[in-house]
Amino acid sequence: MSEPLSITAVADALAGLPGWTHADDKLQKTFTFEDFSAALGFVVRMGLEAEKQGHHPELFNVYNRVEVALCTHDADDKVTDKDVSLASAIEALRSA
Repeated sequence: MSEPLSITAVADALAGLPGWTHADDKLQKTFTFEDFSAALGFVVRMGLEAEKQGHHPELFNVYNRVEVALCTHDADDKVTDKDVSLASAIEALRSA
C-alpha cells in the first residue's frame, strides 16, 4: 500500500510542477492545445507513460482541453509519490 504525502510534502512537490494544484485530495492541471488532434495526441502519449508506470490518471478531454487529476487509490485516494512521479512525466511530455 502506498503512503499518502503530507500537506507539506505535496506543497513542496507542487513547487516543481508549474500550473498544478492540489484540490479534493488530487493533483490537478488543465492543459490547452491548438486543436483536438494535438490534445488527443497528448492524451495518447500520457496514457502510454501512465501504463509504463502502472499508475493511471483521471482524464477529461473536450476539443483542445485536457484535464488531468491524480490520486492513488490504494492510499485512500490521496496524493502519493506515484502521483508526483506521473505529474513530472506528464510535464516532460507536454514540453517535448
